Amino acid sequence: FLYIYSMNKWAEILIGLALIIIAVLIGFYSQTWTIFGKDLNLLHAAWILLKGGIFWLVILIGLLFLLLGISDLKE
Repeated sequence: FLYIYSMNKWAEILIGLALIIIAVLIGFYSQTWTIFGKDLNLLHAAWILLKGGIFWLVILIGLLFLLLGISDLKE
């Protein structure tokens, strides 16, 4: 376990690149997978998660600006 922290930069880059490529391939090929009659489309699930994350990010930025504006009104 401690060996992971002493990896060199090229090993980290190659492992990271391999994990990204594997995840993209699994997401692409999972569009046609079914388990117990249910569709297992991981790419669709990832897209929904991304859209939800963008939605909450916009709301949180709006709240931040609102709080900064209220804070400026006090001064």
